[in-house]
Amino acid sequence: MEEELKCPVCGSLFREPIILPCSHNVCLPCARTIAVQTPENEQHLPALLQPRGSAPPAAVAAAPGPSLGPGPAASLDSECAAGGGVDHADKLSLHSETDSGYGSYTPSLKSPNGVRVLPLVPAPPGATASQRGAGPAGSSLTCPQCHRSASLDQRGLRGFQRNRLLEAIVQRYQQGRAAAAAAKCQLCDRSPPEPAAVLCEQCDVLYCAACQLRCHPARGPFAKHRLVPPPGAPGPPGGGDGGGKGAGGGRKLPTCAEHDLENYSMYCVSCRSPVCYQCLEDGRHGKHEVKALGAVWKQHKAQLSQALNGVSDKAKEAKEFLVQLKNLLQQIQENGLDYEACLVAQCDALVDALTRQKAKLLTKVTKEREHKLKVVWDQINHCTLKLRQSTGLMEYCLEVIKENDPSGFLQISDALIKRVQVSQEQWVKGALEPKVSAEFDLTLDSEPLLQAIHQLDFIQMKCRVPPVPLLQLEKCCTRNNSVTLAWRMPPLSHNPVEGYILELDDGDGGQFREVYVGKETLCTIDGLHFNSTYNARVKAFNSSGVGPYSKTVILQTSDVAWFTFDPSSAHRDIVLSNDNQTATCSSYDDRVVLGTAAFSKGVHYWELHVDRYDNHPDPAFGIARINVVKDMMLGKDDKAWAMYVDNNRSWFMHCNSHTNRTEGGVSKGATVGVLLDLNKHSLTFYINGQQQGPPAFENIEGVFMPALSLNRNVQVTLHTGLEVPQCVKQPKLPSN
Repeated sequence: MEEELKCPVCGSLFREPIILPCSHNVCLPCARTIAVQTPENEQHLPALLQPRGSAPPAAVAAAPGPSLGPGPAASLDSECAAGGGVDHADKLSLHSETDSGYGSYTPSLKSPNGVRVLPLVPAPPGATASQRGAGPAGSSLTCPQCHRSASLDQRGLRGFQRNRLLEAIVQRYQQGRAAAAAAKCQLCDRSPPEPAAVLCEQCDVLYCAACQLRCHPARGPFAKHRLVPPPGAPGPPGGGDGGGKGAGGGRKLPTCAEHDLENYSMYCVSCRSPVCYQCLEDGRHGKHEVKALGAVWKQHKAQLSQALNGVSDKAKEAKEFLVQLKNLLQQIQENGLDYEACLVAQCDALVDALTRQKAKLLTKVTKEREHKLKVVWDQINHCTLKLRQSTGLMEYCLEVIKENDPSGFLQISDALIKRVQVSQEQWVKGALEPKVSAEFDLTLDSEPLLQAIHQLDFIQMKCRVPPVPLLQLEKCCTRNNSVTLAWRMPPLSHNPVEGYILELDDGDGGQFREVYVGKETLCTIDGLHFNSTYNARVKAFNSSGVGPYSKTVILQTSDVAWFTFDPSSAHRDIVLSNDNQTATCSSYDDRVVLGTAAFSKGVHYWELHVDRYDNHPDPAFGIARINVVKDMMLGKDDKAWAMYVDNNRSWFMHCNSHTNRTEGGVSKGATVGVLLDLNKHSLTFYINGQQQGPPAFENIEGVFMPALSLNRNVQVTLHTGLEVPQCVKQPKLPSN
């Protein structure tokens, strides 16, 4: 975390940090150093910074200006006087602001961190002390990290907000480090004593590790004593009471920078800054969106915590990856030695004729091993650096979350959240996978005749069948009667893969069948049975053959169907709304619309609510094949089975045959239920929860889709995902 607490200019811990408009922080003394005066105040620049040719060397030597002090800047005057110019990159960098070569020039010096620093131009004569301390109006400040410039107003550097939260964390960090360094063992015979490792709460004595084992063993009367870390020792991340009342409970509440007597109580969303009630009354934020300070504080804390979870997961993966890389180093070393031994044995068998060629081949193996080791070491160093940066950022963010200063938190929360998100995005796909394998893909063919020895070389990229694919269970899912499966190859696999074969059983534990062959690693299979359990597996293939099967994954389809009306297959006069759940028609003729689900097995129930019903139309409800005729009433052809109903009675219809007239119709607000039982191969209808007549159709088989026909006098809303009715009322008796 210490890197997060260092100023990018001076390289030391922050002193009176201020927040720049780009959300980065610098020390206030460093900000005075890097402030630059803009061209419109050029008359106040020292003669040393005037354009070339604007003053003779004598005038330059006599011109008043800031003392650059010892170091690289101190040699500036001597170099100018010697006529040697000021082009040395490590001492001074001059650049013109105009194409003609004339304009204001600004020297830049290098800070201990390697950041170029622009010295502050003094205020004009006669300026007040506050103006000299704050910086002249018309000056600008360039961020040493992102190099964005910010103009200073009449308040100068006082116009930038003080980062009280960062200042408090730096102070606490310094105190903890000092306390940890001061804790010494109280029983050591050495001079000076060893640093304390533990503190016994009962004995109230500090022990180093050696003295604790010798003088305070964890047995006998000491067995019940409690050993804790010494005062000032850093605790686990997120632990302790650093952010509790001890840290912020006694701190004075921050007051508004514009109104000294007012505390921050609101947060301006437009300006992204805390404000007081006086700021709102003055009208500066009158038309801006403002929220309660505490609510925004909690919201930003939650966002930062959520973003930290992602970085924490990546850090855990990085630690595991480092262990994997270190094991890979050992495997590469062992495999390299094995290959060398094998190569030596083969070459020695060819006696004198293979002596020179043996040395060449050994060199190739050594280079291959060194290349692999270098690649792995580079990955280890890169990953270690990223992990250290992420860990430091996490610790810093946790310290920020502990703070109870809402306004100070909100000053930096937006930028901090973005930094955490960017840090998480740095762990791109493939970043935690080794770039090389431990295997040496080198094969020596010792069969050729002696005259072919000089052409003897390694056979690269020996081809094998692909390994077992790994199913990505976190991406496998089911929705309605469709399943989605995803897989990938193992990270250390370098055998070529030409495609994959996905197999699925029949949902009843039967034989597997191929459902997909291709190069994709994600596949969705539609049209499965509802309330069924499927087994799936995948294998890879290449020119050498087919690899082994993956583990079998078990997928359960939905118990009940969720679907809507299908706009792609509906008649053009059908008008859908409410996320395709409400249907009406723009024509006075009957038009058909189908549902998005298809059923071939199981028991399914859905309802249709009559939202509008005028002039005694005859809407029809039921099921149909995918190729049903769409421009006439449902049930008039042989592709549909339906019940059509008016305000007094209903009929069942299939192939334009009307049967079972039943009293009782529909009106506005009525509900029509459709029960499709493909286990019994029957279709039954309900009106307002009561069965309408006998079962409408029996001995029906095949694939069916929910269907509806209506005209412009009717509006219907579909309700799905309903359980099958358990208690059925007595059906109405057919009329004579």
